[in-house]
Amino acid sequence: MEAYFQYQRVRQAVYQHLAELENNCNCQGYTVGSPHDSDCGLSHDGTLEKQPPTRAPVPDDLILVGWDGKHDPLKPSNQSTGRKLFMTFLVSLIALVVTAASAIDACGVRQYSEYFHISEVVGSLATGLFLIGFACGSLLSGPFSETFGRNAIYLTTMLLFLIFIMASALAPNLQAHLVFRFIAGFFASTPLSCAGGTVADLWDPVEKAYAFPAYAIPAFIGPMLGQMIGSYIPATLGWRWLEWIILIIGGAVLVIVLLFQPETYGDLILYWKASILRKATGDERYRAPMEMKREGLGQRLKTSVCRPFAMFYSELIIILVSLYLTIIYIVLFTFLEGYTYIFGEAYGISEGLTNLCWAGMLLGILLVSCVVPVVYSWTAKAYTRNNSFTLAPEIRLWYAMLGGAPAVPISLFWMGWTSNPEISIWSPLVASVFFGYGITTIFIVSYMYLIDSYDTYAASALGFLVFTRYAVAGGVTVAGGPIYRAIGVQYTLTILGSISAVMAVVPYLLYIYGPRLRKISKYAVNIDTE
Repeated sequence: MEAYFQYQRVRQAVYQHLAELENNCNCQGYTVGSPHDSDCGLSHDGTLEKQPPTRAPVPDDLILVGWDGKHDPLKPSNQSTGRKLFMTFLVSLIALVVTAASAIDACGVRQYSEYFHISEVVGSLATGLFLIGFACGSLLSGPFSETFGRNAIYLTTMLLFLIFIMASALAPNLQAHLVFRFIAGFFASTPLSCAGGTVADLWDPVEKAYAFPAYAIPAFIGPMLGQMIGSYIPATLGWRWLEWIILIIGGAVLVIVLLFQPETYGDLILYWKASILRKATGDERYRAPMEMKREGLGQRLKTSVCRPFAMFYSELIIILVSLYLTIIYIVLFTFLEGYTYIFGEAYGISEGLTNLCWAGMLLGILLVSCVVPVVYSWTAKAYTRNNSFTLAPEIRLWYAMLGGAPAVPISLFWMGWTSNPEISIWSPLVASVFFGYGITTIFIVSYMYLIDSYDTYAASALGFLVFTRYAVAGGVTVAGGPIYRAIGVQYTLTILGSISAVMAVVPYLLYIYGPRLRKISKYAVNIDTE
């Protein structure tokens, strides 16, 4: 609905501009749309410009439609800060719903395993396949959003996601339930792949220091919220209501996005503008930038699938960041089963109370907002100090370097060796707060650093990042329970803590050696640090 009103605003602005142009031309003896309209036509940036007479139009004689000056109100990035925050928050709401759906089924593994007469390991495939669906869908959503716009893809894939969530709730057997969960995950991947594009549409490099956390913090609480929402549902309403609850919440979010989220993809707005100009003037020379692209959707889909893996072999930055975030997600999603052993069995609390223990991690995620003003202040100062008004990508690593990276291994060792009935339950709960803080900062810097480092190729870099972490996390989710049972909480978390301790040096190493790695890279930008 908001996108429709936005189109009408574009149309009104174009006709108003044409009216001003016609008045100006009439003073010179011309009429807009006449053979002489090129004498006072729209310039490249959309402003009025006196031009010498031109020859009759030929195929190459096109008028590229651009913004009406630097401060064009139709440009999404020129909206007010409050308006842009609202649009960013709407995208994070979609991400919150789909990530909650990824984890909520873990609350009902025991119930539907009994219902379908299967083992709990097989039952955990509902979560694992959803995550693998995430991984597969992430490679395809980018090119579609650059063809049809962000809004259309958000709404379409969200609707399809909800349809298959409903199908999962109605599934008559395990096979159907697993297939529907996989397909739901496939369509749920859009906000995780396209959100970076939406943030880039709206915010300048300095503003991203607080704008991306404004997206990431609400979006990242999804798995924790899913576990907390699902705490008592299987025992009281039945396991199918885990899907119905997501359907209800997701439906409400879909309606909100439909009513209030405008289009943010600038090239699509310019396409609307060019189309309106062609209809209004009868001049077919007006073209938007996206109409000048030679690659079709099929070719871009092929590139979207193949390029991330081609980049992986030559880009050490992508390898390190992807490996780091993958390990973080392995820990996070093994907790879906692991909390039963970390809190449930150790302290003898119910399954519902065990799932409520995710509130500690939720608090840690929210604490990241306390660091945002500090990083934003430093980023703004670095930007103004640089005469070229550019930001080195390594500046984005500050969130993890300010305690986020070491917080993860510290929290895992702390949680592992204090999950003991002789020690207060508050000890591992406080440790989970540090874990929530650490993983959120790592998530933020992973996205922001790759976006700034690879610029034009950022979609491919992020495609590989999303694919690897969810594909691996989906597989490990199935093995989480058996691992905790086999070697115990202490040794499982010690192993995970040791691996994350090794990886904790990655942000610091990239801060020092990142500029050198980008200089020798085929795809990365080459901007020196301060």
